[in-house]
Amino acid sequence: MTEQFGLFVQGRWTDPPEARRFETKNPATGETIASFVSATPEQARAAIEAAHRAFPAWKETPAPQRGEILLRAARHLRERKEEIARIVTREMGKVLAEGRGDVQESIDFVEYMAGEGRRLVGETVPSELRSKFCLTIRQPKGVVACITPWNFPTAIPNWKIAAALISGNTIVFKPASNTARCAVEVVRAYEAAGLPPGVLNLVTGSGSVVGAELIAHPKVRAVSFTGGVDTGRDVYVRGAQGLKMVHLELGGKNPVILMDDADLPLALDGVLFGAFGTSGQRCTATSRLILHEKVYEPFLEMLTKRLDSFRLGDPLDPKVDMGPVASLDQEQKILAYIAIGKQEAKLRYGGAKVTGGAFDRGHFVQPTIFETAHGTRISKEEIFGPVLSVIRVHDYAEAVRVANDVDYGLSSSIYTRDVNRAFRAMQDLEAGITYVNAPTIGAEVQLPFGGIKNTGNGGREAGSAAIEEFTELKTVFVDFSAKLQKAQIDAESAA
Repeated sequence: MTEQFGLFVQGRWTDPPEARRFETKNPATGETIASFVSATPEQARAAIEAAHRAFPAWKETPAPQRGEILLRAARHLRERKEEIARIVTREMGKVLAEGRGDVQESIDFVEYMAGEGRRLVGETVPSELRSKFCLTIRQPKGVVACITPWNFPTAIPNWKIAAALISGNTIVFKPASNTARCAVEVVRAYEAAGLPPGVLNLVTGSGSVVGAELIAHPKVRAVSFTGGVDTGRDVYVRGAQGLKMVHLELGGKNPVILMDDADLPLALDGVLFGAFGTSGQRCTATSRLILHEKVYEPFLEMLTKRLDSFRLGDPLDPKVDMGPVASLDQEQKILAYIAIGKQEAKLRYGGAKVTGGAFDRGHFVQPTIFETAHGTRISKEEIFGPVLSVIRVHDYAEAVRVANDVDYGLSSSIYTRDVNRAFRAMQDLEAGITYVNAPTIGAEVQLPFGGIKNTGNGGREAGSAAIEEFTELKTVFVDFSAKLQKAQIDAESAA
């Protein structure tokens, strides 16, 4: 019998009578995973009201105590890591090693944020007047909406939820519908940790219904959204109508630059992982390979030869290198881009849906490589699948021009043995993240994550910077002089 889940509001799992429901499916096999409530606007509003009621008490809970709850949630995730990783793999489709990585990233970040409960730093600065202190403190925003994608179905929710909670906010969480079962496990971790009722609420359903209500409701003071550029722009505009803080993490078209002095075997491993890990469905995935002409053909030969032994199949099988893409919609979008690529570029490898036997039940797309000129659609538009565009360049300057000439600026990479060139690239590449001699994926939780241009609107997640998204700075002046002092007004003028 298919598992059924309700909404989590005011600390209780509820299954509204006669609710419309939707199901999630395993993208490798087509089997049904579980059934969930398609929430109504009224049910979304009930979750917002629950969070609003819970806010005063949670705000007054000392931040170190909030951190203790986060540590218990991390412990719950650690104890159930293998079980949750298998849920991630079955529902999203990434291979099991990456499913474990997804959960481990959740554990690492929740633990990291627990430590922020002992900091939440402001600053103290000198006053221009005697007997006066000047300082800043951080305070929570209130009710926040966390709207998350399907590609990291436990990690990205925990990035948002843990940072919001440690800052003293209460939350309504709307996950991607096709990974709602993973979202249940995220919420269960905080429930098991003893989070007070109403502090975290889960509402499943469509973005057009639940998401729209969260963005429009006046009691939601901040929205944290990760997803596509078009949807993100719409979220931003609608949130601005309510003067809400809207934080966006959007797309990428991430380049690896391979210079003529690169360590090719090292780069080969990095490009394979960056381009085809998670079936290319990471916002930081390597979608462009910018090759110096001197290593162009040798490296492409190495890459295609390795792909000949690259194994596709059931992502629960530890011998499999790449699983399915996440859904039929994803499959269709990727195949449409492959069709475009065949019209405007040279197909070097792959380029088709995988069929036959067990593959017919799932959404499998071959690892695909195009040789293309810079400026084609496949070289500039985000595909979000296992499709790599390879571009030939003559020198470092051209490589940087090509790398920067896209609408996105999330992650970037350069492989070179020249330390001077590496440091130049750190400054020259227009991206929020730059790797040297490593792929475009692999961010660590203690460092800020985010990008520029169409990748987002300037904020950062992860690291201590994550706190900034969910707090307001208050400036405080303490005058203990026992007399009226006037800043910027000298004594003679005052007299």
